[in-house]
Amino acid sequence: MAFRSALLLSQILFFFLVLSSSWASATYAIQQTFFRCLSKNSRNSVPLSSYYTPNNVSSFTSVLNSTANNLRYLLPTVPKPVIIFTPLCEAHVQAAVLCSRQFGLALRVRSGGHDYEAVSYVSQMESPFLVLDLAHLRAIQVDIPLGTAWAQAGATTGEVYYRIAEKSRVHGFPMGLCTSLGIGGHITGGAYGSMMRKFGLGADNVLDVRMVNAKGKILDRKAMGEDLFWALRGGGGGSFGIILAWKLKLVNVPETVTVFTVTKTLEQGATKLLYKWQKIAPTIDDRLYIRVIIQASSAELTKNRTVMTSYNALFLGDPDTLLGIMGKVFPELGLTRADCIKTTWIGSVLYIAGYPNTTAPEVLLQGKPLFRNYFKAKSDFVRTPIPEKGLLGLWKIYFEDEVPFMIWNPYGGAMARIPESATPFPHRHGTLFKIQYVATWQDGTKNMARHMSWVRKLYNYMGPYVSKNPREAYVNYRDLDLGMNRKGVNSLMQASSWGLRYFKSNFYRLVQVKTRVDPDNFFRHEQSIPALPVRRGS
Repeated sequence: MAFRSALLLSQILFFFLVLSSSWASATYAIQQTFFRCLSKNSRNSVPLSSYYTPNNVSSFTSVLNSTANNLRYLLPTVPKPVIIFTPLCEAHVQAAVLCSRQFGLALRVRSGGHDYEAVSYVSQMESPFLVLDLAHLRAIQVDIPLGTAWAQAGATTGEVYYRIAEKSRVHGFPMGLCTSLGIGGHITGGAYGSMMRKFGLGADNVLDVRMVNAKGKILDRKAMGEDLFWALRGGGGGSFGIILAWKLKLVNVPETVTVFTVTKTLEQGATKLLYKWQKIAPTIDDRLYIRVIIQASSAELTKNRTVMTSYNALFLGDPDTLLGIMGKVFPELGLTRADCIKTTWIGSVLYIAGYPNTTAPEVLLQGKPLFRNYFKAKSDFVRTPIPEKGLLGLWKIYFEDEVPFMIWNPYGGAMARIPESATPFPHRHGTLFKIQYVATWQDGTKNMARHMSWVRKLYNYMGPYVSKNPREAYVNYRDLDLGMNRKGVNSLMQASSWGLRYFKSNFYRLVQVKTRVDPDNFFRHEQSIPALPVRRGS
């Protein structure tokens, strides 16, 4: 009996060794033949140095980790690509699409990597998969006389800001607060920032685009038509094609702007101040953006903790004008001349991003995030002020986590004047502010479940106080809790569970565009826009 058991065990082990060996051989074959396919299909030669496989663990891991902000998706148990390709030109991107189709290889496209749920560099749906990392496509051309700039998809927001400021002190562009965002994906989600109340989103200020479609062809706005151009500017990344570059319409900014941060604790009346902020922040002067960063005073779970609400602001004007406005509409904050910092627009970019006041703008050319940690984020949009009673209940849950974090971003101004159907981004008229909830930790999987449970509890508590039917969410804060596509399933009903939250009624127009431009659903991920079934002729 013991002999037969040992024989059976050895046979099982042999089977799995053969299976593993076969899978490894098949993967190796794909890696080799895919590179040859790239070289054959690209007008420009493909250097081996742009091509990474797990066979060279050090370089492969370095590139994979390079712009991944959420360490949850770098754990050993998370699926890894069989290939990472870092194209050096547009022709390389075209070849990657053609070869991915030829080999039936799932394609994920990464331009920056801040992707909250890592759908641009992880596939939980299918394997094997390829990551196309656009980090080398980061050229920026600024034309001040025309008031425009072309920026390739792999360029970061910080690099774009720097190149604009390098040419002019009175021009800027309204997009992200974080300076290490890759603009390829950032603008596909809308791209909000500290000037959105004055100028709208980044997506509202795009004039043209270059992208590769599912057939490997390069299209601009004229070639693709207005429907697809509409879908790209806020319809989320990874559904319609690969963004190569955006043409941006620059905006005029004053030579002098003002920034400030004023922090109030619960003991200093933070709850009443936050209630007042909800009413004035969306209706105040369009030039003034005051967000609220809400944290705990320490990471220790003790009775001495308190909540800190930091009012972090940009005013497109001078301190005296700002003080006059604040004195009339929000005197309770107690803003003083000493709190106000006079700077340039590029100086405000650094300040809002969290850099010290002495930081030189050249740091923006590094394109690196300030923080990397394990996190889970969720989002909400608020249409009526949350009462003080609701805020007091919120603080009770807040104290249950070591590093609770929220950011409340005010809307109003231009955001209320632009129609919800102007781009796929629908969270406009009637929205007072957006909330981002974040749980962060540094100890890997040890307490992951507890932190994830906490942020979901916080989100559930806020249900009665936020938008309803649907409960809205921001697509650039991807949240897989809202639902996911499944391998081989292209379900409109399933996708509407998150699609209506991200895009409201614009979701249905996005589905129509997707069906027309990518009927085979080549560009797909866990929360991509589905294509409707195509009726074939008899």
